[in-house]
Amino acid sequence: MTTTAAARRRALAVTMTAALLGGTVLAGTATAAPKPTPTPRPPAQMSNVGGDRLASPGTQVNAAPGVPALPPKLTSRSWVVADAETGQILAAHNAHWQLAPASTLKMLFADTVLPKFPKSTVYKVAPKDLEGMGAGSSLVGIKENLSYTVKDLWLGVFLRSGNDAVHVLSAMNGGVAATVSEMNAEAHELQANDTHVVTPDGYDERGQVSSAYDLTLFARQGLQNPDFREYCSTATAQFPGDYKKDKSGKATKTRETFAIQNTNRLLSGDYDISRYSGIAGVKNGDTTNAGATFTGVAQRGGRTLLVTVMNPAHTEHNLVYREAAELLDWGFKAGPTVQPVGTLVPPLSKLPHQSATPSPGRSTSPPLKAAASTSASGSGGMWTAAGIAVGTAALLAVVIIVVRRRRPLPAEVRGATSAASETNALDGTDGSSPAAPSGGRRRRARPRRGR
Repeated sequence: MTTTAAARRRALAVTMTAALLGGTVLAGTATAAPKPTPTPRPPAQMSNVGGDRLASPGTQVNAAPGVPALPPKLTSRSWVVADAETGQILAAHNAHWQLAPASTLKMLFADTVLPKFPKSTVYKVAPKDLEGMGAGSSLVGIKENLSYTVKDLWLGVFLRSGNDAVHVLSAMNGGVAATVSEMNAEAHELQANDTHVVTPDGYDERGQVSSAYDLTLFARQGLQNPDFREYCSTATAQFPGDYKKDKSGKATKTRETFAIQNTNRLLSGDYDISRYSGIAGVKNGDTTNAGATFTGVAQRGGRTLLVTVMNPAHTEHNLVYREAAELLDWGFKAGPTVQPVGTLVPPLSKLPHQSATPSPGRSTSPPLKAAASTSASGSGGMWTAAGIAVGTAALLAVVIIVVRRRRPLPAEVRGATSAASETNALDGTDGSSPAAPSGGRRRRARPRRGR
């Protein structure tokens, strides 16, 4: 065979192969690189709830002599630092950008459902109660046909971000659809107009959005409830498991328990991050669409701050907590001198034209206290530092923030007097059951995450 004939045959074989594969062969060409995904940008104009400056994209802060500079190289798409007592927003970045919230939406779920059922109520889980959870959902390990107290279920929600616990509580509340409807109504009552709820657990669904501003509202509202404060500040607990079996394999009346740890790493710590001094909750989240999200409350020196951070870069483990801690540090330094850029609005029912009578349980609840280090199922949590006490509404005496078309807004929360010393610091190890996936790492092996 001549060299020319061999070359022709090779060319024919390549052409036939390309035809069979539905492609074309062009000598000397290279496959085009895929186009990079454009970085999302916030809207040019957002909601002005809480102040006109919050409607503008970018960082909003009143820099002035004596005010420390904000932390450098913050990567989060949206964040808010606020004084939990007065509601003043000390600084913000894209505060009203509507983003996927992940499991931080569970704070709104708690605001809506938690007041309805006493913590000692016992509920037997039906198989249908656990239906409809998204693939890859975070679970605390609830099993059908076993009974749990309401307190058990809420510890599962707050510590392990258990979507199974959310679905069981939703079943108790009339079902998922009814709960979603009530959550949207509660968001409206709280003036959280950036929020639209599709699932009660925060799992990624089209159209499910919130904002750093709204998540901060949800936390502030929840912290007025003593049970909410207990659950969100509990670092570790014992969760009910199966009933023990005797030697013959028959179930006994003795029930096993297993340890669960809070996936809020500023509360429980991790191998590469320490527990934040003065932390007292609130809730974290992490899904494919949302990235990492976190809302926290901490107290130092008689000042209580709220921080919300949404979707930082994926370049560093636990970055959402690092940036939240940096913003809290800044807030504690800047708080005495920085002028606010906005305010956290009160619920509609608390506006001045409404009745001044406080809702039951909101003006008489005991102070928030920092991080309950342990909690046994069915027993009271151990508090280790003082925090937020809920007071009656009062007009801001020093700085009055005027919201467009609204009268000056009342402060909803007062600070407590002092902080007790923190005890029983955690070593950051995870004692949770294998059935409950770790909340400290992004689970990339699954196509979707639902924490």
